[in-house]
Amino acid sequence: MSSSSAAPGRGDKAEKLPMRDALVAAAFRLFPERGYEQTTVDDIVALAGVGRRSFFRYFPSKEDVVFPDHERCLADMTDFLAAGPADGEPVRRVCDAARLVLLMYAENPAFSVQRYRLTQQVPGLRAYELSVVWRYERALAGYLRERFAGLPDGILRADVIAAAVVAAHNNALRSWLRSDGKGDAEAAVDHALEHVREAFTAGPVPPVAEGPDDVVVVVSRRGAPLWRVVRELETALGNG
Repeated sequence: MSSSSAAPGRGDKAEKLPMRDALVAAAFRLFPERGYEQTTVDDIVALAGVGRRSFFRYFPSKEDVVFPDHERCLADMTDFLAAGPADGEPVRRVCDAARLVLLMYAENPAFSVQRYRLTQQVPGLRAYELSVVWRYERALAGYLRERFAGLPDGILRADVIAAAVVAAHNNALRSWLRSDGKGDAEAAVDHALEHVREAFTAGPVPPVAEGPDDVVVVVSRRGAPLWRVVRELETALGNG
């Protein structure tokens, strides 16, 4: 799986890059200078040296140029899950699938960090990012629902595990992004996902062993008539 190599910055002209990457590079050169809201698609294509039609051939909207690799990563994740062995451990499989997203971010730390900063500044981009995260979670949950089909609470279990995987992954990923991409992102995400594997791949709780029949102790006064003792016993057993 590859990530866009069009890291924002100055230097070689954008048109020397492949067109898709040139558009991403142009956008991320303009956003810090003019602001996201003030930068138009016309501004981006002018800097990239292409026409509007070329922009919309690659990106349905301006928001999509901020997240150029998620569609490809989502497709890779879906293919990865589908290729899993039928007898494989499903929780481990979805954790491994989530790592594909991390690898996309870690391939180009400078770009990922700048995008993270941009999304924190623009509410509309945060909302767009949440919709992307939801799609990843649905892909994981869909795979797990198939694997847990027919099991008690299978759908519930699938959805809970998928949400836990996404939460663990994003917690580690965002910590790495807030540190400006310093440290070992893969190790941090693996550590977070290990909590999910430990929580949901433990063996089933063994059933409580059935013990001997209940023993009921009745305390009665010495010399009490037998009929009173019997009545107290029936009361204790719920038969009174």
